[in-house]
Amino acid sequence: MRRAYIETYGCQMNVADTELMFGVLFAHGYTRVEDPALADVMLVNTCAVRDHAEQRVVGRVGELQRHKRPGSVLGVVGCMAQRLGSTLLDRVPKLDLVIGPDSYRNLAELIHDASVGRRATDTEFRSWEHYEDVPPIRSDGPTAFVTVQRGCDYKCTFCIVPYTRGPERSRSIEDIVHEVRSLVPEGKTEVTLLGQTVNSYRHGAADFADLLRAVGAVEGIRRIRFTSPYPTDFTDRVIEAMATTPAVCEHVHLPVQSGSSAVLKRMLRRYDRDQYLDVVDRLRRAMPTITFSTDIIVGFPGETEEQFQETLSLVETVAFDDAYTFRYSMREGTPAVRLKDPVPDEIASERLARLIALARHQTRRKNLGKVGEFAEVLVEQPAKRGGMLGRTRTNSMVLLDVGPEQIGEYHTVRLTGTTGSTFTGTIHTTQAMAVL
Repeated sequence: MRRAYIETYGCQMNVADTELMFGVLFAHGYTRVEDPALADVMLVNTCAVRDHAEQRVVGRVGELQRHKRPGSVLGVVGCMAQRLGSTLLDRVPKLDLVIGPDSYRNLAELIHDASVGRRATDTEFRSWEHYEDVPPIRSDGPTAFVTVQRGCDYKCTFCIVPYTRGPERSRSIEDIVHEVRSLVPEGKTEVTLLGQTVNSYRHGAADFADLLRAVGAVEGIRRIRFTSPYPTDFTDRVIEAMATTPAVCEHVHLPVQSGSSAVLKRMLRRYDRDQYLDVVDRLRRAMPTITFSTDIIVGFPGETEEQFQETLSLVETVAFDDAYTFRYSMREGTPAVRLKDPVPDEIASERLARLIALARHQTRRKNLGKVGEFAEVLVEQPAKRGGMLGRTRTNSMVLLDVGPEQIGEYHTVRLTGTTGSTFTGTIHTTQAMAVL
């Protein structure tokens, strides 16, 4: 039996794709190993969103080369593979495979070719490919990712994803519900629906509201999350479905990217500042306990200090519960490379530091205000320093002093303290599981 090792970088979609690749390989007689030194096949599933991520991968592939032996295979898969294609084979002499996200169905065949000396590249876009007939091999635990949409049509000027993931296409509701139902006997009670602009989901006459209701009706599924949504795709129908489907969690990751309408226009985002704030307001009116996280880029070409101040003021206005902040990184192949007036690195770095300080202050202030409250917590995984980590419906992580036998259990927990981003808690009551 041949042994496969996959190392994953980047977003949740890549995590789901790694599970998919293990499904392909298991069907061809492979087993999974956690040590590359034991593997016959070593794959690195890559991200291309930022240059730093690609440089890390190049360095890591160089490290993995030392584990190669006659007949073994080293491959780069995912978005970086799609972006660079066969040029990666030229850059890394011991690399055998370069495979894009639409080519995983051919993985076993390509690995076989590489094992006998035929280096291979497959980065063809296949607009029909959903892998709906390939059962993923998921990690243990009570949560699961379910890909409902692949690709992206929005083409923001800073983003490489439409050029590495291809055009947007959605799976059928029937197929998605079938997969979700299959998770319940495995002990999965929480699903996260994945798509590049997940709430733009459409298959035939069905939209994202229909999908939420259909998944929410699956017996045994207690929680639904989704990522990443696009602000203007929160239609009234979608918001109503969120508010009236009990399984939908009260948290939305809502990327804003900038608080300046002028910057958003240069980014080719399909909303301005006021429209974004209106979406936040509509969601809060429909779901009063909802929490928000976001993505923000500083130092985008042409950003002035005044426009950056608009971002700071939006962060204060929304009062995000968490924020993922980035300094703009130019990506070859994106429209933004043609924009004028680059922001000097030292100015962009200083703005990023100010934004991080504000975001952390907000997170800590909001979390301190929640200490003493009660929340439903699903125990998910061991913590690094002992105890177990669980998550609230509003996406807060909670450290509990319990053993691994509690993984998958739901508890009502009193939040007893916070480190700023993570809570500590004590179990108040254990919730009974519904009879399946």
